[in-house]
Amino acid sequence: MLDYDILCIVWWLLIGALLIGFAVTDGRDMGVGALLPFVAANDAERRAVIDSVALRKEMGRIWFVIVGGALVAAWPIVCATAFRSFYWALLAVLWAFLLRPLGFEYRERFASPRWRGIWDWMLFLGGAAPPLIFGIVFGNLLQGVPFYLDEMFTSHYTGTLRTLLNPFALLCGAVSLAMFFFYGGVYLCRHNEGEIRHRAARAAHIAAVTMLIVFSAGGIWVAAGISGYHLTQDAKPLLTPFGISVLYSSGAWLHSYHRTPMTLLLPLLPYFTVAIALWLLRRGRDAAALKAAALALIGVIGTAGAAMFPFIMPSSTHPNHSLTLWNSASSEATLTLMLAVTAVFVLFALFAFFRTHLPCCANGKT
Repeated sequence: MLDYDILCIVWWLLIGALLIGFAVTDGRDMGVGALLPFVAANDAERRAVIDSVALRKEMGRIWFVIVGGALVAAWPIVCATAFRSFYWALLAVLWAFLLRPLGFEYRERFASPRWRGIWDWMLFLGGAAPPLIFGIVFGNLLQGVPFYLDEMFTSHYTGTLRTLLNPFALLCGAVSLAMFFFYGGVYLCRHNEGEIRHRAARAAHIAAVTMLIVFSAGGIWVAAGISGYHLTQDAKPLLTPFGISVLYSSGAWLHSYHRTPMTLLLPLLPYFTVAIALWLLRRGRDAAALKAAALALIGVIGTAGAAMFPFIMPSSTHPNHSLTLWNSASSEATLTLMLAVTAVFVLFALFAFFRTHLPCCANGKT
């Protein structure tokens, strides 16, 4: 049996790994869908772009379901607070997720250019909206979410929709959107040739430069512009959200990097891997470029996670009601049981992933 404190950290790492798995598998679909209007000049090319991901579109949904179930199991109070705070944002993500399977299914029902054009833009919206919204949500998490908890541990959101759409959150949305544009562009280069590959490579270059610029701007803003959260005492023994002492100050999100210098590799990783991916694309080594692009995603997501540790959802209304990986976790028995259950589902997802990709590996197409 793992110690409860260690078990909470294991779950934090597991959720991070699941989020990365979702980003890597479903990120290619979102990126390809978002790039569809810009890399395909006619219906045949659009069909080729869609075929690049249509046969593997289920993988991202599997990871998304596992992430949702794991979050509910590990941190139920966080999920309840998140749905109260980001209700319309999360609902918009679900709507956008529905657009992609509908687009894949209904686009070919009629040969009308207008009909197919409508569904092409639905696929674009289904690909571009989730990364943008996810980035906005993470931007709000870094600033603190306006909520507090009553004596029954019920969360009360004190902000508005305008509160969510603040400049820093929109910048984080731009980072996320550019990141998936880049990843989708590299993926299209791997699975297409000719003009489609040429346009996808150009889109990947533009998205990569944009991503690094806005990522750098966001890092400077976090370091010097917005205030972060820092625990002023050891919160691990606490089993309820009440009682922790949180310091709210400028540059507080950098404490994790001072405490664990190795984590500085995470914000540096996107710069190196993006440069390597673009270099590999120019030399036609698309498979290796795709792996480097995936590492860039890991670097960006890992940077946000490491900065916020051990916070999951800090509160700007009442900082001492902030939710950490310890004070909002389920019981030790629940975490232990669900760890085994989640491991089974992860193994199933990995099996489905490799079963989908290994035949392609034999043909040199992945």
